[in-house]
Amino acid sequence: MEVSFYTSKREYLEKKSEFQQAIDKVLENGIQTLGKEVKDLEMSVEEFSGAKHAIGVASGTDALVIASDILGFKNGKEVITSPFTFLASTSCIAKHGGKPVFVDIDEETFNIDTTKIEERITKNTVGILPIHLFCQMANMDDIMKYAKEHNLYVLEDAAEAFGMKWKGNGESYRTAGTIGDMGIYSFFPTKTLGGYGDGGMVTTNSDELAELTKIFRVHGAKEKYHYDYIGYNSRLDTMQAAILLVKMKYINKAIEKRETISNWYRDRLKDIEYIKLPKVKGDQKPVYYVFNLLCEKRDELNKYLKGNGIGTNIYYPMPLHLQKCFSYLGYKEGDFPIAERTCKEILALPIYPEITEEEVDYVCKKIKDFYKK
Repeated sequence: MEVSFYTSKREYLEKKSEFQQAIDKVLENGIQTLGKEVKDLEMSVEEFSGAKHAIGVASGTDALVIASDILGFKNGKEVITSPFTFLASTSCIAKHGGKPVFVDIDEETFNIDTTKIEERITKNTVGILPIHLFCQMANMDDIMKYAKEHNLYVLEDAAEAFGMKWKGNGESYRTAGTIGDMGIYSFFPTKTLGGYGDGGMVTTNSDELAELTKIFRVHGAKEKYHYDYIGYNSRLDTMQAAILLVKMKYINKAIEKRETISNWYRDRLKDIEYIKLPKVKGDQKPVYYVFNLLCEKRDELNKYLKGNGIGTNIYYPMPLHLQKCFSYLGYKEGDFPIAERTCKEILALPIYPEITEEEVDYVCKKIKDFYKK
C-alpha cells in the first residue's frame, strides 16, 4: 500500500466543481490584484477567528517579515523565540537586523518553554515571538503576562495553528493569532487551511497596526504612488483567495476529521514502548495539523516506513541555533538540549482529512512491525 504524506488530489476531486467555479469566476471577472475574493476571504477569516482585522499577503513568511518590521523587531533589538521551528519564524527578525534570543522548548509539547522566557528579558528586549506548533498553542497566559509586565510586543506565529483556541485565565476561548499584538497565518498547501500555492495573512485587533499592514503590503503607499514607508510587494493572490474561500466552507469539518485521525493514531500506537506521543497542555482546543511522535531509532524507522510506501517528514532535523545562517549569534551545541534531542527523535506521520482509516491502520502496523524486529 502507498500512503502519501499529503495529497491535494482527493480534496480536489471531491470538490472539483466548486473549485472550478471559483477559478472560472475570477477569470470571467478579469484578473486583478487584491480582488473581491481577497476581501471576502479577509472577512471570512475575521469572522472565523474573531480578529478585528485580517489582511491578506503573499505568504506566511511575508506576513512574519512585515509584522516584524511594523513592531520594531529590528536594528539590534532583541526578540525572544524558540530554536525549534521553521526558518521563517526567526529569519523575519534577522532580516531587519534584530537579534533572535532563543529559549529551549517544553519536551512534551514542542512549544517554547515559557518558564524560561523571563530570565532572557533584558533592557534591549522588544518582543516575544511564540510559535504554535503542530497541534497546540504555546502557553499564552505566561507570554501575555511577561509582555504586559515588561512592555513587550507579542507576534504570534500561527502559521500552523489555524483554528486552534486558547482559554486564558477567566476568559473565553480565543483563536490563535488573535491574542498578541499581531498574528500570522500561512496558507501553504499542506496547512489546515491551505491553498494551491503560497498565501498568508496578518491578523490584529489594532486599527493602527492593520492600517500599517495594508500600507506595507503595497510598497508602503497609503495612496497610489505616494510612499510613506519602504514597504513590500506582498498581496494575497486573488485566485488563491477564491480557492481558500471554497475550503473555508468546510474548515470546521476538516478540523474535526483531523482530530478523528489523531485519535486513530493515538489508539493504535499508545502501547508501543519505543515511541512517545505529545501531550496537549493548558486549557485549549488543539488542531492536528501535523501528527508527530518521538521514537527510538528514528532514522531507521523513517527509512523502513518509506521503504514500505509510507510518506513521512521530519519537523525539524536541526534546531535554528545550530544552523549556519545563525552562527553569528554565538550559540553552540548543548545550549538548548531539549530542542537538540527532539530534532533527533521526532517523526511526522501522514494526516489530512481525506486519509482513510485503512491507511492509518497500515501505517501503525508497519511501525509495530519495525519494533518487533
